[in-house]
Amino acid sequence: MPKLGWTALPVILCILLGLAFWRGLSLDPRELPSVQLGKKLPAFQLPLLENAGVLSENSLPKQVILLNVWASWCQACVEEQALLMELAADRVPIYGINYKDKPKQAKQWLKLWGNPYQRVGQDRQGKLALDLGVYGAPETFLIDKQGIVRYRHAGILTKKLWTETIHPLMQHWEQQG
Repeated sequence: MPKLGWTALPVILCILLGLAFWRGLSLDPRELPSVQLGKKLPAFQLPLLENAGVLSENSLPKQVILLNVWASWCQACVEEQALLMELAADRVPIYGINYKDKPKQAKQWLKLWGNPYQRVGQDRQGKLALDLGVYGAPETFLIDKQGIVRYRHAGILTKKLWTETIHPLMQHWEQQG
């Protein structure tokens, strides 16, 4: 009998490991919260993409904003660009974090696809993205008037997501003192 127990152990371990992998595949990475959710933006100071100066947590306006992490090498970023341009035309304050990119390529990309951002900081080493818990581009954060991260979306922004989730949240946090 003891010999049967040791023989069954690898089978039991394989089954448990298989169940763990199966569970992991069913998770949606867009539903993973930011490590900063409910906390102030981490301290950062990024050089601006378009001109001299810096973008920092202190230079952001004291209003509800979208902080969008993007890159020229990001194919999914192209898909959300039309919506971002539409939102910018409607005066939604959007700030960009150019993630692990070369300035020349980032500038060319904005020239080609349009620039919806009020300012763009260059996160060339990805330190701010790491501090925010970014998994990859694009990701968008909703920041309130006090600089607190109130919402995170990993992946492409869609009109439906904007209408049903992000815009109502922006309105809610805009009304908060």
